[in-house]
Amino acid sequence: MPGDDSCNIDDRHLFRATMATTNSNSGDFDAIIVGAGFAGLYMLHRLRKMGMSVQVFEAGSGVGGTWYWNRYPGARCDAESLVYSYSFDEDLEQEWEWTERYATQGEILKYAEHVAERFDLNRDIEFNARVTAAHFDSEQKRWGVSTDQGHQVTGRYCIMATGCLSTPQVPQIAGLAQFQGPTYYASQWPHDDPDFAGRTVGIVGTGSSAIQAIPVIADKAKHLTVFQRTANFSVPAYNQDLDPEFVKDFKAHYPEHRVKHRLGLVSSFGGLELPEAQQGVAAMSADDYTEEEMQLILEDYWQVGGARFLSAFGDVIMDKRTNRIVAEFVHNKIRSIVKDPEVAELLCPKTHPIGTKRICVDSDYYATFNRDNVTLVDVRSSPIKTITATGLDTESASYSFDDLVLATGFDAMTGTLLKMDIRGADGTRLADKWYAGPKAYLGLVSAGFPNLFLITGPGSPSVLSNMLVSIEQHVDWLCDLFEHMAQQNQAVVDAEPEAEERWINHVNEVAHSTLYPEGGSWYLGANIPGKPRVFMPYAAGVGAYREICDKVAYEGYSGFSFPEATQA
Repeated sequence: MPGDDSCNIDDRHLFRATMATTNSNSGDFDAIIVGAGFAGLYMLHRLRKMGMSVQVFEAGSGVGGTWYWNRYPGARCDAESLVYSYSFDEDLEQEWEWTERYATQGEILKYAEHVAERFDLNRDIEFNARVTAAHFDSEQKRWGVSTDQGHQVTGRYCIMATGCLSTPQVPQIAGLAQFQGPTYYASQWPHDDPDFAGRTVGIVGTGSSAIQAIPVIADKAKHLTVFQRTANFSVPAYNQDLDPEFVKDFKAHYPEHRVKHRLGLVSSFGGLELPEAQQGVAAMSADDYTEEEMQLILEDYWQVGGARFLSAFGDVIMDKRTNRIVAEFVHNKIRSIVKDPEVAELLCPKTHPIGTKRICVDSDYYATFNRDNVTLVDVRSSPIKTITATGLDTESASYSFDDLVLATGFDAMTGTLLKMDIRGADGTRLADKWYAGPKAYLGLVSAGFPNLFLITGPGSPSVLSNMLVSIEQHVDWLCDLFEHMAQQNQAVVDAEPEAEERWINHVNEVAHSTLYPEGGSWYLGANIPGKPRVFMPYAAGVGAYREICDKVAYEGYSGFSFPEATQA
């Protein structure tokens, strides 16, 4: 059954490692996993239960993936903590205690560390080792993987658990190396958190990381100058300590909650059910309401807070009229919060439909611009000209500060994969195949790269979903595939090129039935100069995607080819 975390003990003889050595510079394994974030940890746990030998490589010095690297001030998850968690172990669900509605980076990292310790995962992880190359040997039918620390290992399966937001986007700003003060990247924040007390700070960017960091930095700094090119929509988090009685009741019904999340039956970005009064509203079209009624519903959602705000109406990403009304509601909220009318208008996003860039969840972001020690600079009307030794010059003014913070986002979805030298069955580089945009059947396997698997890769719901839900679905589905291959004595699996093309066409068709392509966001790679403009996530939702994946498996893994069988 797809998603089952059990393994028939009698089948474990089907998975034999040529060599069981781990944490060495060489070895042969059943599976090699790249990345020790939530995807890599769960993949390791499942493969171990199947009796496989596994080697994990992780560039950081600890587990946690994005929550290891992103330690910037104010860093929190934008999915609610009770559902941003693993569902595969009932005891783990019950024993871990989240303290806040939206968990901090530190708390999420502790959770990842707890999982690694609880299931004894660290012994199969090589830390401080960045994978540089992965080449498929067609004769041996194995992947050879190299790291920057000299590791040379081989494995039947190579699983990329590298995350969707793991390669920072370094802005192409003239003079960046000239700045003489400290420079901090939001996505690679130092572990010894810098103290901004009494200092002047400049921050470039107003995406999700900056929106979380700006209020915290402003509260400490002598003065903060925010350089904004594109205003982004943000909704209040209304973060608070979790009520013990609410947590107790929620945990008592975890199984029912999880089923709803997996099937996409919850009208919420983060996957947490709406208050009873709002159940069912999100399935309705805005056409069923007058504009006055819509305002009351939107106010309801605004007061509840969180990214679920976008779920107020089911057609907000589909219908321009609905989208315009919802966006204007947020504009009016911004105008009511920010005292300076000119600043308020600069903060009102007007370059994209609401929701077509990842909506942000904040704590007092807009109110921060009422502070005397915060200045907003519009670099769309007056672009950044150069970084100087003491600050930054735009085309119309010069600014000085002690510290520079770059919150300029990520080379999302594909950046980390394409930095590695990945070569398929005929020696083709993945970077060459993906020159015009990523191609992967179900977002899992790219044709011509057999036994290479992409967890939450481009072409799957990934960043449009609760990532833990999507991670578990991918890992469970792959483990079912591996069981199937073992039972059928199949050594290699690849995607059929025709099936891959059909899937990519379907992903694009779904995307273009929405307003997403109008967003000019990192969903399309629009934040990276020269990157192909292709909408990368699957926009039909986790429920529809799971149904498709289960149908593929039921049909004997239709769309996949199994070139050769192992020796009996």
